[in-house]
Amino acid sequence: MSRLVCVSNRITLPRRTAAPGGLAVGVLAAMRNRGGLWFGWSGDVSADPAAQPGIVTRDNVSYATIDLTQAQYDRHYRGFCNTALWPLFHYMTERFRYDHEWHAAYRTVNRLFAERLAPLLAPDDRIWIHDYHLIPLARELRALGVTQPIGFFLHIPFPHLEVLRLLPPYADLVRDLTHYDLVGFQTAADEQSFRTGLSGVYPEGAPKVATGTFPIGIDVDGVIAEAQAAMRTEPVKRMITGLIGRRLMIGVDRLDYSKGLVERFTAYQRFLERHTQHRGRLIYLQIAPLSRDDIQAYAAIREALEQATGRTNGRFADTDWTPLRYLNKNFPHGTLMGFMRAAQVGIVTPLRDGMNLVAKEFVAAQDPADPGTLILSSLAGAAHELDGAVIVNPYDLRGVSQAVETALTMPLIERQERHATMLATLRAHDMQAWHTGFLGALG
Repeated sequence: MSRLVCVSNRITLPRRTAAPGGLAVGVLAAMRNRGGLWFGWSGDVSADPAAQPGIVTRDNVSYATIDLTQAQYDRHYRGFCNTALWPLFHYMTERFRYDHEWHAAYRTVNRLFAERLAPLLAPDDRIWIHDYHLIPLARELRALGVTQPIGFFLHIPFPHLEVLRLLPPYADLVRDLTHYDLVGFQTAADEQSFRTGLSGVYPEGAPKVATGTFPIGIDVDGVIAEAQAAMRTEPVKRMITGLIGRRLMIGVDRLDYSKGLVERFTAYQRFLERHTQHRGRLIYLQIAPLSRDDIQAYAAIREALEQATGRTNGRFADTDWTPLRYLNKNFPHGTLMGFMRAAQVGIVTPLRDGMNLVAKEFVAAQDPADPGTLILSSLAGAAHELDGAVIVNPYDLRGVSQAVETALTMPLIERQERHATMLATLRAHDMQAWHTGFLGALG
């Protein structure tokens, strides 16, 4: 069996103190059974990075990491990746900024990745590169003589050509993707957007590149087991006790403007205004761990949410009831699954999202005998699969407000039917189906 080499922008060694992201869970699931090499940035900056990667082996996986300089971090990661590509690929053009030096650093860092990775490769390796930080990496590896199969998976949306054109070197990015043997996307719409981009960049006929739709899934049975076990733990018991018999609506999102949290908080305030019968009877718990807090846009979103929380609680709270609990902290993954199982409503309303595994985890965490209801943005990739959710447009604040009312008053039989349908979908398109499907197509 050939070795699997995965490459992502950043590597965080496995730990139990926080919920891992979807990319990390998926990569580890693909590699642990067969062994392999995971290569990426260490997360550290250094004035004089080592010429050779540092390598650590755990659970049959070797982790090879390199440091970046401060200038590379500022221009590649903070600049081009998070101030140009991230907002543009999420259709948030008002937040998009471009700088030629950022783009130059993006190419330089991808070249550095290629130069440090190439000596570690074996002839029969299969290489799987992840996400928007590393789009040019296959081109750089090919330039160094790497001939092994190379696949690329985009975890975030791929924008339509007319949005992509806002990026001055957009054609270079499209051309970069033609150096892969397989390019995978979360949804068929993202795949079609890329195909449209190819036609725009190559009007006389694009190079042949295989593409496919491979929606990332979750470990369904693992989430179910975690959620059940967590109900017996002290953190979940304390949370349930603190509800004092009230119903719970939960949101779990990385602190990011693409998650639609400001709009969601406003919709909740409108819900309390319009549906007075639920005042004192519902608590909305929003968990939003800090994300990229050294970037100004993310500091601003944190401040806006804190102000919105103060306004809502200041207006509606009573001596024994706080309608909105907003926490900027990480919890162990199992604890989060227990919180979700205890909730009657899960609210996932990003303004744009490649997939959103929180939505899938909420469904899997529920008790099938008395499941909660999922409110899900139509602009999340998960909406293409979880049609048993209450689907909303996250910009329609009145619609989101009404969806909360619908979720709270949905009859048990309907909740059970919706949950059963979605759980069957999750099992058919789980984490294993994602990585085996992609790697099978690449092989």
